[in-house]
Formats: sequence, structure tokens, C-alpha cells
Amino acid sequence: MPSWSKVARRIRVPLGFLFAAVYLWLAHPTVLSMIIAAVFVVGGLLIRAAASGHVKKNEELTTTGPYSYTRNPLYLGSIILALGFVIASRSWIVTVIAVVFFLAVYVPVIQGEEKYLREHFPDFDEYCSNVPRLLPRIRPYRSIAGSFSMHLYGKHREYNASLGAVLMFAALVVKFYWFAR
Repeated sequence: MPSWSKVARRIRVPLGFLFAAVYLWLAHPTVLSMIIAAVFVVGGLLIRAAASGHVKKNEELTTTGPYSYTRNPLYLGSIILALGFVIASRSWIVTVIAVVFFLAVYVPVIQGEEKYLREHFPDFDEYCSNVPRLLPRIRPYRSIAGSFSMHLYGKHREYNASLGAVLMFAALVVKFYWFAR
């Protein structure tokens, strides 16, 4: 029987699409809520983009770029992005669902990934003792900045997050103009 972290890892994307449909149904966006949300969404996308351009999955323990501030910059970016969409929705039900989704799905996924990293990279425990799991440090862990790789960004298909955000914003705008009158 697979652990919940493995199950959560497999179902997070399909559940995300289901959540998007429920989100659009429950959202009550305004121009102001969408403007405020855009700041968070763009910030979250930029963090995710920077992280994806540094990480070499399963090859090495990434400690450069955003990974020198937080062990999980992709998830931090996702949380900030989700916060933006929660703000745009103006729905307490969406807020509750988003928090439950994060706690039930992403926390176990993060724990499962950390278990994998601990087993495969001997420096992981030392890295953990110096870099927080989610909320970033003020100063980078190491002075080695590393460099962003557009190749890695493309390899990880991180552009899909931007495309999804644009499509979701377009749907919110349509909902606002269609149902606001």
C-alpha cells in the first residue's frame, strides 16, 4: 500500500484541475481583487520560474538561487500564487478549500520529497539545518549564487504555470464581466 505522500504526489495535478473548476464557480472577483491578486500571482510565478531554472531534479542537491533561501521555492511560489487567486476569488469557501488542499496534499508531498533527498544526498541534513523548509532566510545559505538556466526552465515546462495563471485570470475576467451586470 503506497504512503499518502506518494498518493498525494500522483493526485495533486488532477485535484488541482478539479479545484480550478470549483474555484471558478465560487469566485466573486472584482477589478480591485484581481489587481491585488495579480501582484501575488506574478510574484509567485517569478519565484517558481527562478527555482525551476536552478533545480536539477534527481541529479544534485540544489542549493543555489532561490534554493539558497528556502528548501522549497517552487512550493513557496505556488503558495504565493494561490494566495493571489484566493484574494481574487473573494470567497471564504475557496480560502478554506485552498488551505485544506495545501495541508492534505502539499505538506505530505514536501515530506516525501525530503525523505527522498535525505536518502540520496548526504549533504541534505546539513542543508536542512541551515535553510528553512518554506519561509525564506534573509541572507543566502552560500555565497555561490549559481546561474539561472533557460534550458532547465524549459525542461521542467515551468511555462505551464504561467499559461495556467493567464487562462485562470482570463476566466475570472470573463466571469466578472458576464455576471457582474
